[in-house]
Amino acid sequence: MDLKIQHFVIFITILFLVACKQGAVGVSEIEAKQIRIDTDLAQVDSIDSFVAPYRKRVQEVLDSTLTYAPKMITKDDGKYNTSAGNLMADIILSEASPIFKTRTGNEIDFVLLNHGGIRSIISKGNVSAQTAYEVMPFENSIAVVELAGSAIVELVDFLIKSGRAHPIAGMQITLTPTGNPKSIKIQGKLLDLNRNYYVGTSDYLVSGGDNMVFFKDALSVTDINYLIRNAMIDYFKKVDTLTASVDDRFVKLK
Repeated sequence: MDLKIQHFVIFITILFLVACKQGAVGVSEIEAKQIRIDTDLAQVDSIDSFVAPYRKRVQEVLDSTLTYAPKMITKDDGKYNTSAGNLMADIILSEASPIFKTRTGNEIDFVLLNHGGIRSIISKGNVSAQTAYEVMPFENSIAVVELAGSAIVELVDFLIKSGRAHPIAGMQITLTPTGNPKSIKIQGKLLDLNRNYYVGTSDYLVSGGDNMVFFKDALSVTDINYLIRNAMIDYFKKVDTLTASVDDRFVKLK
């Protein structure tokens, strides 16, 4: 082979090896620009025209009347239980129980939610899907937790000491005038420490939200993949009028 050709081959080989060598890859510079999203932004007619029919349909669905509230329903009208809290807990018990029964063969014994999860009142008048989004804007889903009777005692102790009207359904707690438990009933029967109970709640609380740490003792957890908000909407569609009031599901004797 001619010497010049050999040198050329060697030169090309070196270039090839250098080109194939992986060097360190990194970002040399980052630039950012803040864009304010406010009324100063000009409307783009083409985008607005494209979105308009979808916006109209969404509003039609959200604003359609599903049921009627004869009075304002709020979470601030009772010390131990409230009209809004009772309605929310009753809805979960009503709507989630058939699903849980079908999937597991078990019954939901009672429901526990959190007072802070209710984010709006239900005003007197027509009630729509939009109402459900206002009351429950979070993507929380319903979970069913299996707890031993001893954990239920811890749960009730939390409710007594919390000082907040956390929503319950299917359970009745009666306190003595001094604030101690007089009776704890689940589905009309006294609490049995020797059996397990299925508690309907939200996935947020199962993970320890709102300091409900007793759920750490769960024997099993079943997520039924059903948003609390969707349960509300399904319930609204079934009833002509919402009935919700403060009752005796959690009371303190005088």
